[in-house]
Amino acid sequence: MAILVTGGAGYIGSHMVLKLLDQNEDVIVLDDLSTGHEWAVPKGVPFYRADVADQNALAEVFSRHDIEAVLHFAGAIIVQESVEDPLRYYLQNACKSRTLVEFMVSRRVPHFVYSSSAAVYGAPGMEPVRETAPYDPQSPYGTSKLVAEWMLRDVAASNPAFRYAALRYFNVAGADPLMRSGQSSRVSTHLIKIAAEAALGKRKGLQIFGDDFPTPDGTCVRDYIHVADLIDVHYRTLEYLRSGGASLVANCGYGSGYSVRQVIDAVKAVSGVDFEVFIAGRRPGDAAMIVADPGLARKTLGWSPGYEDLELIVAHAIEWERRLTER
Repeated sequence: MAILVTGGAGYIGSHMVLKLLDQNEDVIVLDDLSTGHEWAVPKGVPFYRADVADQNALAEVFSRHDIEAVLHFAGAIIVQESVEDPLRYYLQNACKSRTLVEFMVSRRVPHFVYSSSAAVYGAPGMEPVRETAPYDPQSPYGTSKLVAEWMLRDVAASNPAFRYAALRYFNVAGADPLMRSGQSSRVSTHLIKIAAEAALGKRKGLQIFGDDFPTPDGTCVRDYIHVADLIDVHYRTLEYLRSGGASLVANCGYGSGYSVRQVIDAVKAVSGVDFEVFIAGRRPGDAAMIVADPGLARKTLGWSPGYEDLELIVAHAIEWERRLTER
């Protein structure tokens, strides 16, 4: 039996592929390389360059391989881009997910793990947010993720053999501790990656979008989870579903946060570089604080973090960024 990883040539998906290989699983990768890189797919792993909603490609993949689960990382993730082009985000994150799930159901593939987002909560307040919090997405990105979650809920209700997990990511950062993969996006939108680029001279400083939020230092606070810990949640989720666990929705975070200024200070300290920082106005939809309550993942999946240290996350991100320069 094999595991299909969509978006397996991208940042998080490539780490999932490495984890599955480390666990001696058979892995198949499907990726259109719109944001991923073929070099991120390990040699020997069957790779299909195709859109996740390409029915001919899906028919080929599912006919050639005995697939027992799909880990779905393919999607669009830039909030501001979703505001400018909402139809693209509903297509990428909801409609194409529907095509993939329909294919799975028709072929009786029982397990599906979906990359969702804390963006479904919007601006939940200053306390750690639980999965039962009200939904209030502030962008088409967040809404498109929520629509896909609702679709999965309804499909599972009508097909008892189909079980899924929607994992709501908070802020993913860092790189594989063995430096086999890392964040290699052509367009940088994540704070730690942007700060690492500034530390290595790839950009002239960075901007802080708003310093007047109701937080201790006036900048936004986020829950940063190391990509290796996030992938551990995914693998535990796969094993949970394999063992007969019911469908679930779970937060992926540490339960504590760091401000933008704290992250920048950590990058400067680890790199030893004092790059420029500019203050800009707030961006529409930015919440003052978004921090996970990860209790469900810890209790239900038996998960505990192994890389819960900001400077370690930053160190891995910087080292990967340095190696990426050499590619």
